[in-house]
Amino acid sequence: MLEQTISVANEILWGKYQVLIILLVIAGVWFTVALRALQVRHFFHMFQLMARSMKSSRDGISSFQALCTSLSARVGTGNLAGVAIAIALGGPGAVFWMWVIAILGMATGYAESLLAQVYKVRNSKGEFRGGPAYYIQQGLGSRVLAIVFAVCIFMGYGLFFSAFQANNIASALNHSYGVETSHVGLVVVIVAGIIVLGGLRSVARFAEWAVPFMGIAYVLTALFITAVNIQMVPSLITDIVLSAFGLQEAGGGALGAAIKNGIQRGLFSNEAGSGSAPHAAAGADPDPKHPAVQGYIQMMGVFFDTVILCTCTAVVILLSGFTGMDGENNGIQITQAAMQHHIGYYGGHFVAIALTLFAFTSVVANFAYAQSNLRVFSMDNRIGNTAYIIAYLAMVYWGSSATLTQVLAAADMSLGLMTVVNIVALFLLSPTIIAVSRHYNEQAKGSNKSVNFKRHDCLIQGKIENNEWD
Repeated sequence: MLEQTISVANEILWGKYQVLIILLVIAGVWFTVALRALQVRHFFHMFQLMARSMKSSRDGISSFQALCTSLSARVGTGNLAGVAIAIALGGPGAVFWMWVIAILGMATGYAESLLAQVYKVRNSKGEFRGGPAYYIQQGLGSRVLAIVFAVCIFMGYGLFFSAFQANNIASALNHSYGVETSHVGLVVVIVAGIIVLGGLRSVARFAEWAVPFMGIAYVLTALFITAVNIQMVPSLITDIVLSAFGLQEAGGGALGAAIKNGIQRGLFSNEAGSGSAPHAAAGADPDPKHPAVQGYIQMMGVFFDTVILCTCTAVVILLSGFTGMDGENNGIQITQAAMQHHIGYYGGHFVAIALTLFAFTSVVANFAYAQSNLRVFSMDNRIGNTAYIIAYLAMVYWGSSATLTQVLAAADMSLGLMTVVNIVALFLLSPTIIAVSRHYNEQAKGSNKSVNFKRHDCLIQGKIENNEWD
């Protein structure tokens, strides 16, 4: 009965009816219009804010650390395997539609991270916490919806997806080097346990080191491959654009496949609108002290994940002469084969190591996301944290050797439900998002003003529980 319920729910959310894709696209378009294409008008402004985002205070992590933490969860197997599947099923044109959905998703990512800052609270240690459950409860006054979201992220990110990522790591290392999956699981548990015992600050410090390292290494490798094959780049760009609009020989069917797969994989990769990244955003102590600042910083995360990293994978695959799925290879094998085509024997090892790093950072960030919701259940204490850490590490170890088909189905349902709840909350809290954004823009224009925010500066829905914005 439970398995059937999960199957029906996933069919509605992810399958035949595509409810999530429709909701996320509508949200992206809505916030792009409501915020007057902020992600385009202020594209360079987010880089200016990033330049002054490195410093953290005793109250919270820095905006840069919050960005790296969110990227830890965003950047994963979707950037390697998901892109390959999108191209295999939708052709080169799928890459174009991944770019489009990333640009729209930047507005949604901005909106949810801004709200996370507005309604953030302090935990028992005096550190900032927040996310959709907090802005739902405080902004909309709905504790029931807040609990529904918190349960979903606990089940999805805190337990099931952490097990899934551990399984990816164990499978990659077992396939490439013959390491026993149980041994890999034990090492992952020990290393992850050391990091997460330090709480969000420890996770953020790890992410601050790991994300730039693995991101730069992957981008440089893709740039090297592009430079070696520079003569093929003009035709590659032409193929992407023509295929995106069904202007090649395959016609209208290819157009539909390109749009569907490009949008779907782009949304799954950057997670904009799912309600995950706001947990990292809420932990930041932004400079300047305004909720919109973290919105801009997290907007960059969507751009980097999809427009930069996913494009790197797409370029590597398309420059290899890949012509389509052969029925036997999965996404990660396609990416490995493409990398081996370009840099030989070491290409497969590079992808295996990259997958391991990408997946491990997701394991650690998933812990922080779920832990941020302990306060919603009044469990933000030593007993609650200890119980969650034990359950989390147990799932990571179990996942390294498990068959995860049914577990992933439950995880997909949890992710789908929390995304629906979050998108509904974002629509209902749009007046706050627009008001706070307008306040920031007005202050940022004034050359004689320092940018700051107080709770009575503009209309805020619901209530704010802490005195950060007094």
